[in-house]
Amino acid sequence: MALGTPRFDAGRSCLDLLATAHPEERIGTAGELAAWVVAAGLVPAGTPLGQADEVWVTRFLELRLHTERLLRASRAPADSLDRLNRTARAAAPPAVRAVAQQNGPLIGELAEVPTAAALLSLLARDAIDLLTDPLARAAVRECAGEGCPLLYLDTSRGRRRRWCSSEACGNRERVARHRRRIALARP
Repeated sequence: MALGTPRFDAGRSCLDLLATAHPEERIGTAGELAAWVVAAGLVPAGTPLGQADEVWVTRFLELRLHTERLLRASRAPADSLDRLNRTARAAAPPAVRAVAQQNGPLIGELAEVPTAAALLSLLARDAIDLLTDPLARAAVRECAGEGCPLLYLDTSRGRRRRWCSSEACGNRERVARHRRRIALARP
C-alpha cells in the first residue's frame, strides 16, 4: 500500500481484504502486504513482518478470491467454501498480550511473530462469521458508485448507506448530480 493511500474501512477485515484489488492491486508485493496487514489492524503497529514473502502474497490473494466468490454467489461454490474452512482451521489466530510501557499505558502486542497461516486464519474466521450471521450478511452492500465493485457492511442508521466511501464515491456522485442539474438549468 503506497503511502498516502487511504485505507478503506468496509466494516470487516475480510471485506477490507477484498478492497485491496480496487481500483488497482495494492498487495502485489510482500512489502505492500505487510503494510496492509498493519494498516488493516490485523497486527499492532511495529509488529515485525519481515518474514512475509511472495508465498504470503499468493496465499492472501487466493483467500481474497475465495472470499469474494462466496460473498457474491447466490449458492456457495464448494471449492471456495472448502478452502475458506481449511484456512480458518489451519492455525490459531495471533495471540495478543498486554505489555506495560515504562511510565505509560498498557499496549497490545503479539505474543510471537505471526505466521501467514495465523493471519490467514484470522481473515478466514472473520469471513465465516460474516457469511454465517444472517443479520450481518444481509447488511453487506455493493457500492452504488459508478464502476465501483467494493463491498461494505452497512451499519448506518436506517441502513441507507449507498457508497463505500462518502469522501470518494459519494463525492463523485454528488458532483456528477450537481453538474447534471447545472446542465439542465442552462437555456
